[in-house]
Amino acid sequence: MTTDTRHKTRALWMVGALHAFTHIYHVALLPLYLLMQRDFGFANVGHATALVTVMMIAYFLPSYFLGILADRVSRKKLLAWGLLINALGFTALSFAPNYPCALAAVIVAGMGGSCYHPAATAMIARMYPNNTGRALGFIGMGASVGFFIGPIYAGWRAGALEATLGAAAWRRPVLEFGLLGIVAAILFAWLADEEKPSQKTRNADAPAQKVFPTSALWIVFMASAFAFCLRDFAGTSMGSLGSLFLQQAHGYSIAFTGVVISCIFLPSAISNPLFGHLSDGGRKRWTASVLLIATVLIAVFPHVPKSWAIPTLLLYGFFFMASYPMVEAMLMESVPDAVRGRVFGLFITIGGLLGNLSHWIAGDAVKRLGKSAETIEGYFPLYYGMAAFVVISLLGLIGLNTLRKRERLEATK
Repeated sequence: MTTDTRHKTRALWMVGALHAFTHIYHVALLPLYLLMQRDFGFANVGHATALVTVMMIAYFLPSYFLGILADRVSRKKLLAWGLLINALGFTALSFAPNYPCALAAVIVAGMGGSCYHPAATAMIARMYPNNTGRALGFIGMGASVGFFIGPIYAGWRAGALEATLGAAAWRRPVLEFGLLGIVAAILFAWLADEEKPSQKTRNADAPAQKVFPTSALWIVFMASAFAFCLRDFAGTSMGSLGSLFLQQAHGYSIAFTGVVISCIFLPSAISNPLFGHLSDGGRKRWTASVLLIATVLIAVFPHVPKSWAIPTLLLYGFFFMASYPMVEAMLMESVPDAVRGRVFGLFITIGGLLGNLSHWIAGDAVKRLGKSAETIEGYFPLYYGMAAFVVISLLGLIGLNTLRKRERLEATK
């Protein structure tokens, strides 16, 4: 194994570990909504789900500006500082005495987490230009671990402590995740390799290059980003809406809800690298296939018997989550290396910002169901709508394919 290969392999593992923490913080609160409602004395659960929406807005809103930084400064330092700020925000949330303080804490956490994707995705795409899908699929395994650990640990820990701490039991797992993230950020800053001087030199000149040379390409890109925000909306809804559906319609406990929600993410540890690798030979075909299968599973989920909730979510997560590294690889192949940080930052600012409004919207939709929120049938229209959103999001593949063809044409000139 050459020195360069060892460097790349080590970078994959460490960036994947940071990916895990980034997404632990996104989903750890999902099984804790009802406890948080009681602890803060919210009139309805929508206030609790709104905390996640606010955190995700703070996560996606600065992504473009952090993408500019990712094209100019040390990506190692950006990743380390991002995780540290993210973890400090989560630690502060565990001590929040009231709702305004909780809102401030999740905003800090979200802004810290925003550093990850523009820097990490552009870094890995540069390191693996010929197997981008496979490499992004590999670091996607980190996200799978984070998505799985977040709700299952938070739900189990809070459920175990509820008898002694009451509604405040949600604070303990949040604190523990925050402290662990601080330690991980310090270890990453200490152990991760710094970028090579030649890369820094190229990055310093990156802003001189236009993101897209024509207004037509800008329109295609923006349309694609808006299309994929519908996919993101459906995906995040499966967590927040699923948590409320399982607890209120099926009567699941907090701890068991955390286990069930985690089943969405666990299979992607296999499917992300698998489909990422397969898509290197057919990006559009494989992405469309996994999303269409996921669409069917979203639509049937509220219809399956209670005992089939876990198998259904395992299948759904296996296919749906695999779409992310494939779409990211397709996006990275659609633009020059010098602007990848900015392009990815802008992409997730648009798609993620709008898509992650689902946490608040899901909570508000359940509130509007009234007594129907305690029935299975009341959720049918919500799941059908989410399935429709995924189908519409496939239009984004057409736009990204157009951009990729143009980039390949430019590369041959």
